[in-house]
Amino acid sequence: MGEIPVTVNVRPVMTEAPLLMPMPWANTALHSTLKSDVLRVGVVGYGYWGPNIVRNFSAQEHSRVTMVCDRRPEALARVMKGHPDVEASTDVMEMIRSPHIDVVAVVTPVWTHYELAKAALLQGKHVFVEKPFTSNSAQAEELIELAERKGLKIMVDHTFLFTPAVRKIKQLIEARELGDIYYYDAMRVNLGLFQHDVNVIWDLAPHDFAIMDYLLPERAEAVVATGQKHVNGVEDVAFVTIYYPNKLIAHVNVNWLSPVKVRTTLVGGDKKMLIWNDLESDEKIKVYDRGVKHTRTGEGIYDLLVSYRSGDMWAPQLENAEALKLEIEHFNECIRENKQPINDGNSGLRIVKMLQAADESLKSRGTQVLI
Repeated sequence: MGEIPVTVNVRPVMTEAPLLMPMPWANTALHSTLKSDVLRVGVVGYGYWGPNIVRNFSAQEHSRVTMVCDRRPEALARVMKGHPDVEASTDVMEMIRSPHIDVVAVVTPVWTHYELAKAALLQGKHVFVEKPFTSNSAQAEELIELAERKGLKIMVDHTFLFTPAVRKIKQLIEARELGDIYYYDAMRVNLGLFQHDVNVIWDLAPHDFAIMDYLLPERAEAVVATGQKHVNGVEDVAFVTIYYPNKLIAHVNVNWLSPVKVRTTLVGGDKKMLIWNDLESDEKIKVYDRGVKHTRTGEGIYDLLVSYRSGDMWAPQLENAEALKLEIEHFNECIRENKQPINDGNSGLRIVKMLQAADESLKSRGTQVLI
């Protein structure tokens, strides 16, 4: 996430402006060279993820980053060194109000998303916002309504939806290679990085929640979550169970205290099952022609015969593509052609509702919470 916790109606104090700000003509010269169909992008937040956003928006044929905003002088110094043709500023409202900006990318902590996104939408800008979308569902609903009213696009940065592995799993599920889905079981654990403003569920689980929302044929109905605080006052270990219609169940294990990094997902169906190991360089996905068959020979429970099927394993070939590049390409296309992103505001809202339900369940030590 970025590092610009700002209040949008307060003008930040400029601390080393002569060293960090380009001359006014620099931005004007850049705008004059842009084609009319190129989206001009402003990025708020240049922390861990911000440089990747800047690089990918700038690499697209139909978009260019023209301004980056961060309140930290050292971050803006990095912007100026790596992108001398991009204007840098500590004043977020300068960017949001600029008539030379078409898209605002919000790459900041979650508690700033609502204010920044709302300010950008009110100024007629499309919004690309880091996950999770907002701090609560009411904020998300307000932003969705505002964007619809003003004819603007919202994309929530659920990058994993555009990874070759997830795209391939989507194809397999839609082609019914796995049959009816029984379960989704994910482990996303590592040592750190500890967050102080959100717990481990809000930090790591949005990835898997978004993937499940995209892949699974049903919508989540209820959540059960348990966890514990050990280090910094927020839950650093948590186990989340999500209930779906038709006996589909999902489980997500998130953990900042694991001695090793694990990114493994199991998806089981009545025909086949697969395992996705995102840390594998080759054969990230393995599909197993294995399962359980049952036949009923009579009315009693003892007349149910169970047999096991053990067939071949195969590893589908995956395309070689950067997920963030594909995501931003999709966003640009949706703006130009007035399409709805697959990871739009409504998708982001569903994830926020799952996170809120998990939080509520955590507080009551595992009570089931309806979504």
